[in-house]
Amino acid sequence: MDNLLEVYTTALWGIAALIVIWLAQWFVASLTKASQPGAVPGKIDQSLSHESFVFRAHRTFMNSLENLPVMFATAFLAILSGADPFWTGVLIWTFVAARTVHMGLYYAIATERNPSPRSYFFMIGLLANLGLLGVSLAALS
Repeated sequence: MDNLLEVYTTALWGIAALIVIWLAQWFVASLTKASQPGAVPGKIDQSLSHESFVFRAHRTFMNSLENLPVMFATAFLAILSGADPFWTGVLIWTFVAARTVHMGLYYAIATERNPSPRSYFFMIGLLANLGLLGVSLAALS
């Protein structure tokens, strides 16, 4: 176990960073929604759209709920399969950077345009995840 921690330290710190980002998004989404007049727990006003920070904070968190489980699964597959530690770390941290910029752009820019600037960072994160899956599958074969 000590060797695993030593070999994959960079990757594990990346996973920890993703957890921190996820918790921060949860906090921001919950706090902004709860601070609205007449807020009802578990419901978001269906009339809200990208012009509302409440909507954007909620969507940022929901987007992470949609994307992070696959990344965590792929990251752990990479570590448990003995995938190259360098590429595992690089790809996880690429995903961390992409998700951080995606989050910042989602918070900052109210746009209905597709693709929006955040879409490019979503795609970088997706490509990093696919690359990590490739590294994992190579280690398994």
